[in-house]
Amino acid sequence: MQSIDLNLGFSGRTVLADINVSLKRGSITALIGPTGSGKSTFLRTLNRMNDRVPGFTRTGEVLFDDVSLWGQNVDLLTLRRRIGMLFQRPNPFPMSIKDNVVSGVKAHRIAKGKQLDVVCERRLTEVGLWDAVKDRLNDSPFRLSGGQQQLLCLARALAVGPEVLLLDEPTSSLDPVTTEAIEALLKTLTPALTLIVVTHNLGQAMRVSHNTIFLYQGKLTEYGPTDELFNSPKHPDTERYVTGRMG
Repeated sequence: MQSIDLNLGFSGRTVLADINVSLKRGSITALIGPTGSGKSTFLRTLNRMNDRVPGFTRTGEVLFDDVSLWGQNVDLLTLRRRIGMLFQRPNPFPMSIKDNVVSGVKAHRIAKGKQLDVVCERRLTEVGLWDAVKDRLNDSPFRLSGGQQQLLCLARALAVGPEVLLLDEPTSSLDPVTTEAIEALLKTLTPALTLIVVTHNLGQAMRVSHNTIFLYQGKLTEYGPTDELFNSPKHPDTERYVTGRMG
């Protein structure tokens, strides 16, 4: 996935300008930067979640498999199956635990009948939730803990077989034990998937990502291997941020 001369804004206010970056397939890329630096705006642009936000403006391109996300023949439903998203707060659907997991599978007609049971068990097992819910698959997901709900949403996102998964601060509202479990899981998803993770937790960025993008004041200030960006930053603003001298 590659952005070319990408400019993003809302109602005439530029949020990000001149973003040129090629995101490595099969790896985890962290997006870091102060609040308001455009991390979530950039992330949500990668599967066109911003398109219907009032006042959203865009110039430039994002290419996925050398095709513009806004190409004339791009089907939005298919695009969002290929480029899935996990939000900051769990957002289970008002349906059973099982139906949550397989909702996208049914919508895209990926599987049906008994195959849905197989998909449900496989994905819940993958995220470490199967043993906790296997006897109550028809229960409401809102009876689960917050951490379990987030794992359920991750299972739902994975069930449709995405190629890219966008994660917007996926553990910010979770306890340390669940956070550790999700971080460990994310590392197992590559190289089969490409992950792009917005996080304010610099420790998390160092633990899980292969590469890191630092956004600051509407610009892509630095991008490179995570170890290098944190330990030998090339830009003074990057150094100030990763050493805690910038808020």
